[in-house]
Amino acid sequence: MMEFLTSPAFALIGIAGVVGWVVTTWLRVKHGYPLEGGWGQEIKPVHSNETTERLRLLTSENAQLQAELGAIKDRLHTLERIATDEGRRLSREIDDLRH
Repeated sequence: MMEFLTSPAFALIGIAGVVGWVVTTWLRVKHGYPLEGGWGQEIKPVHSNETTERLRLLTSENAQLQAELGAIKDRLHTLERIATDEGRRLSREIDDLRH
């Protein structure tokens, strides 16, 4: 009788292990983590010269976009200040800039 109760328990533990492995692998692939083989060798993603060049281009584009975003933030700050300042103060600052 006891053997009958333990075999389903072992089957459930085995199934849970396989499902956990599948979910873990899916999450690693989804988030771009490298997959490893049975001996620790990297399976995916395979790094090539094309991948390295693409990463370099994306990094430089990211730096350019961050610089552009900084400039836009500065302009937005100036426009907000103009929109919320009193008329006399803004006129005085413009006159000061003309002289």
